Amino acid sequence: MTAEELKALDKEVKKLKRISSEWAAQLHDLVEDRLPAGYEEIHGIAQSTYDACKAWAEANAKLAAAQKDSQG
Repeated sequence: MTAEELKALDKEVKKLKRISSEWAAQLHDLVEDRLPAGYEEIHGIAQSTYDACKAWAEANAKLAAAQKDSQG
């Protein structure tokens, strides 16, 4: 993987981390502000948070592997 590709992947990981943090904040706001009345929102927000975190984890693992390969 080239240095440019590593940089782009690092940027993508940071973007995905920000997105997952935004979903986590929405989940937190639901718990703090809208439950129990907003219980119907739980599934959708939780699924979106899970999906965002999973996307970040996969990209982060790919980045870690690429960085390891480029060092060795």
